[in-house]
Amino acid sequence: MQLPNREQAIRLLKENSCPPQVITHCIAVADYALTVAHKLQDKDIKTDLPLIEAGALLHDIGRSKTHGVDHSLVGAQIIQSLRFPQSIVNIIKRHVGAGITPAEAQQLGWPKDDYIPQSIEEKIVCYADKRIDNGCVVPIETEISRLQKAGLSDAAERVRRLHIEITNLIGENP
Repeated sequence: MQLPNREQAIRLLKENSCPPQVITHCIAVADYALTVAHKLQDKDIKTDLPLIEAGALLHDIGRSKTHGVDHSLVGAQIIQSLRFPQSIVNIIKRHVGAGITPAEAQQLGWPKDDYIPQSIEEKIVCYADKRIDNGCVVPIETEISRLQKAGLSDAAERVRRLHIEITNLIGENP
């Protein structure tokens, strides 16, 4: 199956009973992710804009069933069951906490898999998700501080490293 366009992705969120605030968040993440992707393209870094948009819009579809960290797994299963490409499934399953290490996945009781963002598209969506709070772009330090306060210092460090990677590629803070 092809990637959904913006309207189709938003319809999927609604059909899966995602709360309105989740849909608003997903749209804001998609808009910011596309901003980051365009800045990367200005630096001659190729990105798949339709994949970024679809992945960002659907990254939290699993929140229709759970608000735990496993919403990424649930969302990936929903999208996989609809026979969408593996590239969008990977964005969804790898977006939480700037990735979940194998040890963390084992502690969570998740299936053995790779939950760390790898492709530039996965990294952009993950990064954009960390920068959006209540529909607005926030400083990366906001997310880092939240993770540290929650006792998730390893995740906070992964977010910091992702921020450095993206800003180094762009040459500025997006």
